[in-house]
Order: sequence, then structure tokens, then C-alpha cells
Amino acid sequence: MSNIYLGYHFTIEPKELGSEILVAELGEKAFESFTETENGISAFVKKDLWDENILDDIYILQSEEFKIEYTIEEIDQVNWNEEWEKNFEPIDVDGKCHVRAPFHPKTDAEFDILIEPKMSFGTGHHETTHMMIQHLLEMDVTGLKTLDMGCGTAILAILAEMKGAEPIDAIDIDNWCYLNSIENAERNNCKHISVYEGDAALLAGKKYDLIIANINRNILLNDMQAYVDALNPKGIILFSGFYEEDIPFIDASCVEKGLTYVKKIQRNNWVSLKYVN
Repeated sequence: MSNIYLGYHFTIEPKELGSEILVAELGEKAFESFTETENGISAFVKKDLWDENILDDIYILQSEEFKIEYTIEEIDQVNWNEEWEKNFEPIDVDGKCHVRAPFHPKTDAEFDILIEPKMSFGTGHHETTHMMIQHLLEMDVTGLKTLDMGCGTAILAILAEMKGAEPIDAIDIDNWCYLNSIENAERNNCKHISVYEGDAALLAGKKYDLIIANINRNILLNDMQAYVDALNPKGIILFSGFYEEDIPFIDASCVEKGLTYVKKIQRNNWVSLKYVN
């Protein structure tokens, strides 16, 4: 098999949510790596695995909610490490928590989290990750049974363990996220994180003191009842992955199901909300 790739360079409006959905859909095809760009994403597929109909049933490309354009180029070889090193930036939260890759210098942060993603996609969610880290940094989570729902690279689960939470379940529907979360938990010497591949159906019969859900508005609203059912009395739930204008929808669903609002953190137009049961 040759090492020739086709690079699809997508511009996406709105970028954050559209990129997330597009990567999820393309990941079901032969595309094997993604990098975030200023206006969207680039997706790469081996030419040997490509066919002219590869985008035909990508739903988001037909959606009126998003404006997506793309160009295609042929690439002789791709150094994936070089690609994501160019794009991946460390996250520094209030000087207390540093999320970095091995090639970033270590700082004096109290909590130093190492991740080594196989793809660079995801750096666009600095705002949501940053806010969730802020919530966790100001909380005493010692001994709390915790769920990191839509865990991605398991950054939040790892921080929760560093702060004393246990045991911790980390769940993601994406196979790459599942595998990468296992690796990152091991890389940070975590002993209390169990990683699962799946969706909210895995929560049936389980109970948690703390639920962390950094996903997107539609999934949060769809799965809200499952989260509430899995939350212990006086339990805490942290939400992020949506915009300021989405708050009324999230809040209405939470209040309807008996949750009480505690706090909002906002970063640019992204928000994160804290509720208690």
C-alpha cells in the first residue's frame, strides 16, 4: 500500500460544533487523521482507500445549519507527529493545572497532566476544557465516585483522580478516544480510572457523586435523564460544550429534572454550568 494521502481541507461555520460532528462522521470512513485549522479541519485518507463517493453520505455536509466548503490536495507522505505538534497547544489553567504533550516543557503547576493524542483535533475545545478544569480545581472531590462522560483524552478524569476522586469511570462513544484515554490514564499513573467505549446506555444502574459532561448541547439534552438518574442525592454535575445562548435549554431540562443551579463560568462565548441534585 502506498503512502500517498489525500488531504481534505474543510472550512466550517460554526466551526467548533461543526468540526466535532464532521470528525465523528469522517471517522466512520477511511479517514485516519485530523488536524485543526484556523477555520475548520483537515482530514487525511490514504489514496488506496479513497473512492470518489467517500463524502456522499456525510450528513453534516447536507445540513442547512452549517456552511462547509472544502478543497482537496494529494500529499506524498504525512508526518503525523509533526502535523499535530504544529497545532497542539498546552493548556495552562490559572497556573495550577498544566495539560501538555511530552514535547512541551514541564512547569511548576500543581497538577501536571501529560497527554499524547494520536490526532491533533480537539485543541479547539480549550475553552470548555479550561472551564471544567476551573470547576474541578476549586472543588474538594476527595473520595467522590466520578463519571467523565464524553471523556475525549480523559484529561478531566485524570485531574479528578489527581485531586483524590475515586473510583472514576471515563466513557466515550469514539473508539479512538476510548483507546487514547486508556493510554493517557496509564501515562499519568492513574490507578482508579476505568475506561469504557459506549454512550449513556452504559449508565443504567450506576450511581455517582460527581458527573462531568463536556459534550455538546444536543447530546446533553438527549441524555439528561440518564445523567440525573445516575446522580446520587446531593451529587454534583458539571456541564460544558455549549454556548451562552444554549443556557435556557440546558437549564430548563435540569430544573425540570430536579437539579439546582449553582454556578456559571464563561470563556469567550462558551459556558460551563454547575448543578447539584
